Amino acid sequence: MITTKSEREIQLMREAGRISNLALKTVGENIKPGISTLALDKIAEKVIRDNMSTPSFKNYNGYPATICASINHVLVHGIPDKTVLKHGDIISIDVGACYKGYHGDNAWTYVVGEVPEKVQNLLDVTRESLFVGLEQVKPGNHLSDISHAIGEYVHAHGYTIPFDYTGHGIGTHLHEDPSIPNQGEAGHGVVLREGMTLAIEPMVHAGKPFTKVLSDDWTVVTKDKSLCAHYEHTVLVTKNGYEILTTTDKEGD
Repeated sequence: MITTKSEREIQLMREAGRISNLALKTVGENIKPGISTLALDKIAEKVIRDNMSTPSFKNYNGYPATICASINHVLVHGIPDKTVLKHGDIISIDVGACYKGYHGDNAWTYVVGEVPEKVQNLLDVTRESLFVGLEQVKPGNHLSDISHAIGEYVHAHGYTIPFDYTGHGIGTHLHEDPSIPNQGEAGHGVVLREGMTLAIEPMVHAGKPFTKVLSDDWTVVTKDKSLCAHYEHTVLVTKNGYEILTTTDKEGD
């Protein structure tokens, strides 16, 4: 069942989104060569708890940390540990906060130091595909219009999209219906309505679209060890389009 949110629920989700984004940005500001992913995890947890919230991911289905910290060919669900970031790495940070029972969820891919132009292009295309998808978020459009827009943009730039990982609905549960693929035909599935809240999250590979899960049962990597990127915002379907909830500013970055 896909529900719409009341004005009270939307206000709570705005605050959950703000805190989620504050945690993400604070982690991003601390990404540099020599810092461990475990240290980044502690930074995120402190921000979330200092803002009267709890980490959405911690203990979710047994996940042990506040953030997912996915380096280079790790697509999603990288578990923070003593791994130290090196100059030239890329790292995707995924983090959520739960405020008074409502969740915000967002992700961003960062460079550590400097990276070659072809690596930066992967990040740029993935980020831009998120906003291309968001342009399709409006009442009356189909859910698959979002999927189609993202997929067409990514494939036009020569990249691929993993089959098994999608965006999702969000609210009192971190993951709710509907699933939101990042590719597919337009004009299918759920018709969007004002008040729906969605987590849109393109994940993109520089190589082939195949993935595997490592022995920790969490970490997802590209099978060919190609680089990958991941961007995500939680959004509200509004009367005329969408509102980004996971933001601390008006630009939505």
